[in-house]
Amino acid sequence: MPKILSRPAWMVMTLLSLVVALTAYRYPLNVGPLAPNVVANLFARPFLDLHVAGAATALLIAPFQVLPGLRARRPGLHRVMGRIYVAGCLAGGMGGLVLAFGSTAGPIATAGFGLLALAWLATTVQAWRMALARRVAEHRAWMIRSMALTLAAVTLRLYLPFAALGPIPFFDAYRAIAFLCWVPNLLLAEVWLKRRGLASSVA
Repeated sequence: MPKILSRPAWMVMTLLSLVVALTAYRYPLNVGPLAPNVVANLFARPFLDLHVAGAATALLIAPFQVLPGLRARRPGLHRVMGRIYVAGCLAGGMGGLVLAFGSTAGPIATAGFGLLALAWLATTVQAWRMALARRVAEHRAWMIRSMALTLAAVTLRLYLPFAALGPIPFFDAYRAIAFLCWVPNLLLAEVWLKRRGLASSVA
């Protein structure tokens, strides 16, 4: 399969993923400052812990799963890390789906984050199914879609400072971010797959 990212792009993605994942662990560990609007979610306990622990773990693993060298030289490690990634996505997605319905930002945010959770679960399960069926090309295509959605955790946090400092009221901007944090990611993944003749891998 073609190389997914250049080395500089991979390094930026990895650095951002590590920072976001490691700082997110403060929620299940209950250490450090916690964002009031996050812990105010109606279903914060225990679903916030489930969501963060799963999503952060998936985010830590994702950059290394796209390394061609790891897949080629250490296929066993790639498979083990892949199983952990899938487990993290399933936990993060299920927790996120429940949290979406407890959002304090209203029904638009609920729709955005709820659809993200459903898309994340669906793409990850499909990637797992293709791996079990040894349909390698389809597995990789679906995993790229899954990872694009995993990276919504990063793009969300890149948008938040603009929401806080911009002229639009924060919660209005946050409702838009509920979609902007993942829809462009998925569209970019589809463009990348289409240009390489892989976007038809939907079976």
